[in-house]
Amino acid sequence: MKRGRKYQEKAALIDPARAYPPDEAVRLAKQCAFVRFDETVELHVRTGLDPRHAEQQLRGIALLPHGLGKPVRVLVFAEGEAARAAEEAGAEHIGGDELIKRIEGGWTDFDVALAQRDLMGKVGRLGRILGPRGLMPNPRAGTVVDSADMSKAVRDAKQGRVEFRLDRTSLIHAPIGKASFEEEKLLENLATLVQEMVKAKPSGAKGQFVRTMYLTTTMGPGIKLDMASTLALQAG
Repeated sequence: MKRGRKYQEKAALIDPARAYPPDEAVRLAKQCAFVRFDETVELHVRTGLDPRHAEQQLRGIALLPHGLGKPVRVLVFAEGEAARAAEEAGAEHIGGDELIKRIEGGWTDFDVALAQRDLMGKVGRLGRILGPRGLMPNPRAGTVVDSADMSKAVRDAKQGRVEFRLDRTSLIHAPIGKASFEEEKLLENLATLVQEMVKAKPSGAKGQFVRTMYLTTTMGPGIKLDMASTLALQAG
């Protein structure tokens, strides 16, 4: 692939043969952001998991201490007390049957969807619409919520709740913040995400769980992370 001049200038800052400790990698990632918008800093992980086997699936959530640097639009399928709790916690869209019909009509202008557990019988029919977009509420992802926990779930979602999951090529991709963040905040977000991924290691994992880890920005080059020091990160 032919790269532009600015990309090549940034790529020249990185030694492709070197694995960088997390603090240096974060510093480099910030330096490698070169477009006009505030690029997202992303973590890309190659695992030794085989996604064809159910016992090797990996999925989890991480609550980043410094958020993602953007407003998160939260939709909640809820009624009664759970709906009132969602509204007080700041959810942008709340409802039941009418909201379901609106989505069946093609509307998906939101970032996170939560569902009151009692309504999943109705929400389930939206799987073909929300599933491919990664928006379908799922108990394993913590987005199917008991009424008593709705307020906290909405606040967590708006703070910087990141869902990570294994894709078909055994990779995990997840954001850790914006290039404009201070280095310390990106490093703490990275530490939290890595810790949650390690905790979510499936019982059926065989051999080396994490094989390579790279840090990059939306448009920037990849920076290989030193495995030992990255996996040893401690969240604050």
